[in-house]
Amino acid sequence: MAQDTGLIVSWFRSPGDAVKSGDALFEVETDKATMEVEAPADGYLTDVQADAGAEVPVGNVIALISDTAEDSGTLTKAAPADTPSEPPAEAPAQGTTLPEGAEVIMPALGMAQDTGLIVAWHKSPGDAVASGDMLFEVETDKSTMEVEAGHDGFVAALLAEAGEEAPVGDVIAIISTDKPGAPVQRSIAEAASPKAAAPRPARDGDAKPASADKAPAPANAAAPPEPAPGAKPRADGRILASPKARRLALEQGLDLGRLVEAGHPQPYHAEDIEVLKALPSEASQSTTAVSRRLTADLPHDGVAAFKAWASETAGLEDENALLAGLAAASLGRDSAMVAVESFGARRGYTVPAGPLGAITATDEDIVPDLILRDLRLSRITSVSLGAEDAPVLTLTPAGDGLSITLECASHHLTATEAVSLLSEFAGRMEHPLRHLL
Repeated sequence: MAQDTGLIVSWFRSPGDAVKSGDALFEVETDKATMEVEAPADGYLTDVQADAGAEVPVGNVIALISDTAEDSGTLTKAAPADTPSEPPAEAPAQGTTLPEGAEVIMPALGMAQDTGLIVAWHKSPGDAVASGDMLFEVETDKSTMEVEAGHDGFVAALLAEAGEEAPVGDVIAIISTDKPGAPVQRSIAEAASPKAAAPRPARDGDAKPASADKAPAPANAAAPPEPAPGAKPRADGRILASPKARRLALEQGLDLGRLVEAGHPQPYHAEDIEVLKALPSEASQSTTAVSRRLTADLPHDGVAAFKAWASETAGLEDENALLAGLAAASLGRDSAMVAVESFGARRGYTVPAGPLGAITATDEDIVPDLILRDLRLSRITSVSLGAEDAPVLTLTPAGDGLSITLECASHHLTATEAVSLLSEFAGRMEHPLRHLL
């Protein structure tokens, strides 16, 4: 990460040679390692600008992979490491004189990488840093990683802002030995502007600077609220997030795009995953918009007689388990999880295919396929509560008989499925012995 140059040890191919993507092209040495570099594309090796023994700055083009074996003649050849050369002319200062210190450059995370997107800075101007401290996060097309400071000292300058792309090899920070009296912070856009040295206009918090072309607003005019920095989606659609945040979102099946839609400012870190998990589910947001409600009235409730018969012949005493069995059978599935609510209490039942005696109860929270709400002993005669996380069958008294109401979201059951469920369950409640046929 702190590499400024690379020494070309040797070339494995000669100018004009045909190469395939993945072929070992040359060998490069740094202070810490020597490694082979592969060709990034198919073609011919041309315009070799650095011979073996040349020390080349990170980010410099050292050769081209061309469609033909002929040189283009558009590049300037680098001098070998032991050949004295004129130092490059220092770029004119862009507004602010930069402090002295060790330069931190945009690293190359891949062979074909031209730029890196700064996801976030972990240090602020003036902060003390150690060589191994995480300084910033960078994202390329293929990876996102944290980059260490590489030097001990103080952050004297940050020359790019989170959300900006910097070319590989460009200086994006300076770490000084002594604590800076006036640390510098600017963006790449400011450095490129001829007016970068001009003082910034007064800001209200982090609001946009006032435009000189607009007349001042009246004193009593309320300024429109500005979105929090990073809250607006990026024009290129990229989401700024740390590697850990991306990993956690992937492991938990979460969509970081929902944080963008909610206006949560970027970049996102591990703690923002909790914010994402707390957002209302898309299903719950849509249930109030489109829901289904069907009712069925029965002349009599056959469950009481069925319970007495089941107790006498099979020793089944749990009426809620019997109701769960009748409801699950009406779904037409091999097995189902049914939550039964009665007298303010809720209990879950696992209902497999087969006899009612195989139904098991649990006090643990379950994610039900169906909710059965028993209000037969209450004074409530009609319900319209709206869709919930699962289809709900509600039993209410209706004179000497029984009324059954089905409420569900459209994504839970199609219209045909809803009619079938209610019809099947109403038939079983009126004549429970149908369940045994």
